[in-house]
Amino acid sequence: METVTLNHTAALARLGHALSDETRARILLVLREGPAYPGDMAEALGVSRQVMSNQLACLRGCGLVQGEPDGRRTRYTLTDAHLGPALGDLLELVLRVDPACCSDEGCTCS
Repeated sequence: METVTLNHTAALARLGHALSDETRARILLVLREGPAYPGDMAEALGVSRQVMSNQLACLRGCGLVQGEPDGRRTRYTLTDAHLGPALGDLLELVLRVDPACCSDEGCTCS
């Protein structure tokens, strides 16, 4: 068994913090599909540009997303190629453990 260090704990806590907010989780799922611009994500997710900016700042602080200048705009991506598939695996696991959690009848995990 691998020794669990404070760095491991901190890394999981950062991921948990990032996923604890629905908007941040939705941003990560959008970015799992590919790079995106904040304005486009704000519109797609139905949030203000200020909310998007704040949530992207949090995700940058957690080390999960990065902004890349693209002319006058900034394009966001996940910081690591492994993160997208890992988020997909985590989502699949959550839905296997509790398929009713996020059904159309409403989330029972709140």
